[in-house]
Amino acid sequence: MSENHRDNIYRNPEQPIAEFVFDRQVARVFPDMISRSVPGYATVVNMTGVLAGEYVQPGSLCYDLGCSLGASSLALDQGISAPKCRIVAVDNSPDMLERAKKQTAQLTLHTPIEWRCADALDVQIENASMVILNFTLQFIPLHTRLKLLTNIRQGLRPGGLLVLSEKITFQDPEQERLQIEMHHAFKRANGYNDLEISRKRSALEQVLIPETLETHRTRLAEAGFGRTDLWFQCFNFVSLVARV
Repeated sequence: MSENHRDNIYRNPEQPIAEFVFDRQVARVFPDMISRSVPGYATVVNMTGVLAGEYVQPGSLCYDLGCSLGASSLALDQGISAPKCRIVAVDNSPDMLERAKKQTAQLTLHTPIEWRCADALDVQIENASMVILNFTLQFIPLHTRLKLLTNIRQGLRPGGLLVLSEKITFQDPEQERLQIEMHHAFKRANGYNDLEISRKRSALEQVLIPETLETHRTRLAEAGFGRTDLWFQCFNFVSLVARV
């Protein structure tokens, strides 16, 4: 059973604001942090499992890139009905992977999970019927995002699926302002105060780089995906399904 720790990382005004990293401190509070910060996160993760039941092919691999504590990997495990599959869960944070492996060690899995500490850009995607990028691409340098998506596309089987979930930005300044206001209201409703919201935003400013929905669609097409559909949106958070 996982431990539930409250996210108070940005509550102390006297603590200097450092650039956000997925270190041991973040890993410890991550479930609380993401549930209180990302609207619809549980829905996106749960529906990932539903999609796995429909699209994962026998004898294939499923990749969870930027797996953090493995929530999407476990959803895949619950959803996969095809035989002889394997899940490859990748994250470049040793602290996140250590906690993920600890939390799943006592679980009975239907599909084996291989935990791999690596940069998503260094992983060769092969024989894949499903790839998950849940709130991961936004942390990858802009100039390498097309390379990653192209690598994924080339490693997907015919009929394969990419789930891409992201925080987005908007070209219309008024819409951008409104969506940010609503997101901040969501965080306040979940117990964060204005100081915490402001301090975390500063910590993420040079780390999490959001893009417009149109930019994501264009890049996915450039990477070779034939169709991209928006299936979920809540404020400035979306999830797309891209197909070969």
